[in-house]
Amino acid sequence: MTKGLLAAAVSLLSLFLLNPVQANPRYSSIVIDADTGAVLHQDSADAVRYPASLTKMMTLYMLFEAMEQRKMTLDTPMKVSVHAASMPQTNVALRTGDQIKVRDAIPALIVRSANDVAAVVAEALGGSEANFGRMMTDKARQLGMRSTTFRNASGLPNGEQKTTARDMVTLSTRLMKDFPKYYHYFSTQSFSYKGVTYNSHNRMVRNVPGVDGLKTGFIRASGFNVATSAKRGNRRVVAVVMGGHTAAARDQHMAQLIDRSLNQGSRAIQVANNSKNTRAAVVSPVKVNAPTPTLKPYPEQQKMAEPVVTQRSSTAVTRAQPTQPHPQPRKVEQRTNEGWAVQIGSYHEPDRARANAQAAARLIPGEVAVTEVEISNRKLYRARLVGLQENQARSACQSLTRQGFGCLVVRS
Repeated sequence: MTKGLLAAAVSLLSLFLLNPVQANPRYSSIVIDADTGAVLHQDSADAVRYPASLTKMMTLYMLFEAMEQRKMTLDTPMKVSVHAASMPQTNVALRTGDQIKVRDAIPALIVRSANDVAAVVAEALGGSEANFGRMMTDKARQLGMRSTTFRNASGLPNGEQKTTARDMVTLSTRLMKDFPKYYHYFSTQSFSYKGVTYNSHNRMVRNVPGVDGLKTGFIRASGFNVATSAKRGNRRVVAVVMGGHTAAARDQHMAQLIDRSLNQGSRAIQVANNSKNTRAAVVSPVKVNAPTPTLKPYPEQQKMAEPVVTQRSSTAVTRAQPTQPHPQPRKVEQRTNEGWAVQIGSYHEPDRARANAQAAARLIPGEVAVTEVEISNRKLYRARLVGLQENQARSACQSLTRQGFGCLVVRS
């Protein structure tokens, strides 16, 4: 009896360890090319997650924007309220009635991830933290972060404060591009305030070549999160991993994603089109199935490069319905050299191809078309938005690229 129970327990444990979806339902990740916006890797990138202290990146975005608009300077003092002083760890022990300057608030948010400082900034910019949360959400929508809702400035637990890995990589990229003169703060490893020296939680900057920011985060509901950017040579990637079991496992997995994206054959190729100033990204797949001790990526239908394809079947075209269940495609006659299309990518599963095309169709015009193709003797499903004029297709692809989609302008 004892041996039987032991064998059953071992069997169940083995099944648990071999099934990362069961083992870690909070996991998600994404890597993009910072220059082209091409998606190099994604796994559950649109699944809803808790941002934890990655929230403070938006708090900093709002603060940097206020500085750019000359509403604040590095020397602007901000008053500490009763509410701000009551914020739990981590903090820098602010007291009611104190003042903290912007130049001290920035490293306090990045290095210490100070919740009390986040509340101070929220009240300075929004009057109250609740109102600042609404301002943050409005800004998220402006940046294309359509799945994110903020309720506070710190990332402390709130059931309504949610995001996705894709939205967080969008925010990371916009921080770098919109405020380049402030980005250096995200590599700060320590700072001193009122005689106390605080060291950064972000070990990626110290331990992984090329990494120069951004932010870590953790609450129990989210697991261990990190948003990271790394540059080696002339290439830069931006990546987000959410839901790590431990900080060490999260960091190791992120390092693997960065290494593979930059050094092991993944690339984003700029394809020149006849129209000037138009570029489209063709993305090679990033394989991420190497073993990781405690955090392993889930299987995902990743984008595949499409240098040559062989047509296998007619195109299935549906009009995108953002608020309705995905409709079944209706068969139409294949069109050749008639009109233009925006190609989103090719996927192992038709449902994934259709879902990604419909996600793009919420942002740009066009009909969703999913076509079965063969690439290197592998059956894949190509996702396109069709029925566009050439100038519409080029403008649409540029818009998608700015919002984190890889795309290619082609004749339909």
